[in-house]
Amino acid sequence: MARYVGPVCKLCRREGMKLYLKGERCYSEKCAFTRRPYPPGQHGQGRIKLSEYAVRLREKQKVRRVYGVLERQFQGYYQEASRRKGRTGEEMLSLLERRLDNAVYRAGFAGSRSEARQLVRHGHVKINGKRVDIPSYVLRNGEKLELVEEAKKFAKVLAAVAASEKRNPASWIEIDKAGLSFTIKGAPAREELNEPEIREQLVVEYYSR
Repeated sequence: MARYVGPVCKLCRREGMKLYLKGERCYSEKCAFTRRPYPPGQHGQGRIKLSEYAVRLREKQKVRRVYGVLERQFQGYYQEASRRKGRTGEEMLSLLERRLDNAVYRAGFAGSRSEARQLVRHGHVKINGKRVDIPSYVLRNGEKLELVEEAKKFAKVLAAVAASEKRNPASWIEIDKAGLSFTIKGAPAREELNEPEIREQLVVEYYSR
C-alpha cells in the first residue's frame, strides 16, 4: 500500500495551517507550525501571491493530506462523488469521512489518522464481528466496529481515548467507550468537518477546470 512517509509537520507548514496529523503534539507547544508558521524551504518567509489555480491546488492538496490519501485514490473519491446525487464536494467529504481509518480516529480510539490506519492494517479492528484490515473500506449505516481484545490494552489506544474526552464526539458515530466499540448511525454532518477548515468547492473547481 503506497503512502506518504516523509515529515508530516512540513505538510502543515506548506498548507499554512494545522492539519492535525500528529495527534496530541498538534495541540501542544511542540507543534512545528506554532513555532514556524511559514512554508518550509529557503524562500518560505517571502511574500507569495497565489494565483486562482494555486489556491485551488493548495486546497486539494490540503484535503488529500488531511485524510492521508494519494492522488489517484483521491481522484477516485471525487469521481464517485460526482456520480452521486447531491453536492459533489459534500459527497466527496462524506466518502472520506466514512473511511474505516478515519472513523476509528473520529471515535477517539487513535490519536491521529496515521495511528488509526496502523491499527486497521495490523488487523486490530472488527466490523460486525469480522476482522477488516483495509483502511479505505467505506462504512455503511448500522455497521458496528470494535477493537480486538489485545488492542483494547494498547497504551496508545488508552491515551487516545483519554485525550478524546476534551473534544466533541462525531454526531454520526454512537460510541461505547467502555467496550471500545462504536456504531455508524448516520451521515457525517458537514458543519462538523471544520478542523481544519475545508473549502471543498475549491476542490470541485480544481477537478472540473
